[in-house]
Amino acid sequence: MIPEEYIRKIIHVDMDAFYASVEQRDNPELKGKPVAVGGSRERGVVAAASYEARKFGVRSAMPSSLAYRKCPEIIFVKSNFEKYRSVSRQIRDIFLEYTDLVEPLSLDEAYLDVTENKKGIETATRIAKEIRQRIWEETQLTASAGISINKFLAKVASDINKPNGQKTIMPAQALGFLEELPIQKFYGIGVKTAEKMKRLGIHFGKDLKKWELPLLIREFGKSGQHYYNIVRGLQKSRVKPDRIRKSLGAERTFSRDLKTEAEMETALQDIMDKLEERIRSTKTTGKTVTLKLKYFDFEQHTRSFTFGHSIESATDILQKSIELLHQPFPDKAVRLLGISLSNLNHDEEKQTVQLTLSF
Repeated sequence: MIPEEYIRKIIHVDMDAFYASVEQRDNPELKGKPVAVGGSRERGVVAAASYEARKFGVRSAMPSSLAYRKCPEIIFVKSNFEKYRSVSRQIRDIFLEYTDLVEPLSLDEAYLDVTENKKGIETATRIAKEIRQRIWEETQLTASAGISINKFLAKVASDINKPNGQKTIMPAQALGFLEELPIQKFYGIGVKTAEKMKRLGIHFGKDLKKWELPLLIREFGKSGQHYYNIVRGLQKSRVKPDRIRKSLGAERTFSRDLKTEAEMETALQDIMDKLEERIRSTKTTGKTVTLKLKYFDFEQHTRSFTFGHSIESATDILQKSIELLHQPFPDKAVRLLGISLSNLNHDEEKQTVQLTLSF
């Protein structure tokens, strides 16, 4: 039985073949085909591979020349990290609608602590399903998720039903699951450590559990304490947000460049509608309004104004954004507009919530 102090509701969300899936989404001719992001037939390194390419043994960090030998039909696509970061921010905003406890591991995966969630949804399993559905509806990309009592188990679980699936390891199932887990499947145990463990007769979690702490420390140094704890479900590592949110924003890249005053002001109204939802959901006010402009040639500028007092009114923010747009009005076509509110005053009122540990 795992003590209650070690039990949280943790979700690990992992996007499926993220970079490659974004490219397949944006180029229908790539759908269903083996795709490698980064590199070329002659040189470079694969940054990501589609599932169609993975069937041939192509993996990220593989030399692209080897990827080509493994799969001569592979299509190499130039990476576009500006686009991937934009999609990642879109996904992160979905997470933040459910909890502020979001710990990104990379552009395509994150931990969420939903023990107390903003929407009052009882089970973490349902939250994960809803988040995955939202991601699909808003980005046309699939995600997998693992749900369990701590970060370690949630991370392991997210791999089980990939792609486009999820797995919940209930509190009562955690110890049995860990005992039957092959040692090479333990997140954080690399190939060399797994080989050493197998030489010592440790093939599954139940084998690891037989080892006393002093022996583990003797063989594996400081990591021995970690191995001793995780196989017993004793992990207190908290989900740590990367930083306190310093701004709230919304932006849009247009399918065709905007040239007229009417087009840009209408676009700012649509962007403000989205930003207003985020301001309302986070109960945040701020003092600085920033307008972001990216021109057709990718040149980018920002224009800001700081009020002498905090504001939250959508009307005030939109009016100031339009004023900034005209200081001076852009002299070339615009491909992206964005509005953000910074110098935030967060609502720090704390509420006592009875923990519910339904999964």
